[in-house]
Amino acid sequence: MFRKGYIISDQQAIYYMTFTIVGWIDVFSRKSYRDIFIESLKYCQQHKGQHLHAYVMMSNHIHLIVSVDESCSISDFVRDCKKFTAKRILNDIETSTIESRQAWMLHEFKYYASRHSRNEKYQLWQHDNHFVELSSPAFMQQKIDYIHQNPVQAGLVYKAEDYVYSSASNYAGIDQIIDVDCLF
Repeated sequence: MFRKGYIISDQQAIYYMTFTIVGWIDVFSRKSYRDIFIESLKYCQQHKGQHLHAYVMMSNHIHLIVSVDESCSISDFVRDCKKFTAKRILNDIETSTIESRQAWMLHEFKYYASRHSRNEKYQLWQHDNHFVELSSPAFMQQKIDYIHQNPVQAGLVYKAEDYVYSSASNYAGIDQIIDVDCLF
């Protein structure tokens, strides 16, 4: 059977990737869910050999540029990060007493889970991952610019570095919420 997806030919290369919530549901409109993802990235930096080079967290998807130490793999990072964040976010939604969209969100996550045999109860992340190996400095800069301009293009901020959940502030040398290994 043909399996849809992107091939990771070099596990230690620098990759641009996108993680998307099923149905483009605006999970990350809530700070508590954004913080779970940031916490996961910090853990992976400290314990899994992951190097975060750029990121932006939009309401329903996340763009990242990452690499990993030789003792790790991009595949392991993606698997572990998505698994941890899905469990934590879904648990928070299930047990929330203040999430106004709780019933609707759980219904949607259950629907998407029912479409794939590898899901148990709910599905948070789309299964397909969009990976692009960044093989040249020009291509890296293009993807960094694209990532940082997402909130500007969405009309959320006028200047990229003003968006809290983005590495644009790291590249501008101002306050940030997570350490980033800037490429330039």
